Amino acid sequence: MSRTLRFDAVLIQAVIAGALSFAHLHDLAAAAGQDGWKAWAYPVSVDLLLVAAWRRMRTDAENRDAWLWFAIALVASLGANVATAGLLDLHDVPAWLRILVAGWPALAFLGGTLLAHAPAPVPAPSQDPEPVAAEELKEVADLTVERAPEPVPELPPAEPEPPTAAPALDSPTPGIPVPPALLDHARKIADAHRAQTGTAMDAATLRSRLGVSEALADSITLALT
Repeated sequence: MSRTLRFDAVLIQAVIAGALSFAHLHDLAAAAGQDGWKAWAYPVSVDLLLVAAWRRMRTDAENRDAWLWFAIALVASLGANVATAGLLDLHDVPAWLRILVAGWPALAFLGGTLLAHAPAPVPAPSQDPEPVAAEELKEVADLTVERAPEPVPELPPAEPEPPTAAPALDSPTPGIPVPPALLDHARKIADAHRAQTGTAMDAATLRSRLGVSEALADSITLALT
């Protein structure tokens, strides 16, 4: 099973630029008195700080420290490239450049430590519901349940009620007990009315004189007859 290698022009360009920058940093460090393995460690330190700052910028674009250390590493890399392009005599390096090269390890260690232990940004909670949940709720809301109609039980025919006799309009309504004291008082009023008018007192007159209900007045009138 054969595999074909596809070369990306951007990737090749990045490898070439990284190799040239790596060599320039090595030459500058060696010219500043850092010989042997120390000269090779300087470009590694600069490139690692550059990558660490870039990764922190990708996760937290508003982190000012990441931008600061990215700018410091970029200036160090570009400075080495420019200095080794014939603008600086590598056989007679100035003292200030030797100081910068000698102090770079401590500076790179500080930047790398701060970038590595910086707190990760807390993502803000989303206020909008997830689209998947919204679609599921919509599907549930659109569901309709169809039920077969249940048979209605047949009721037996209603039996006709026996006709009831209508009560007489003029007949009093019996059945309400009358207190004896009230009956005696009503008898005195009825006798006085008979003595004055010569006629028996009707239920309406008795009701108005006693101030009782119509049913109780009918019962008293029935008891007096």
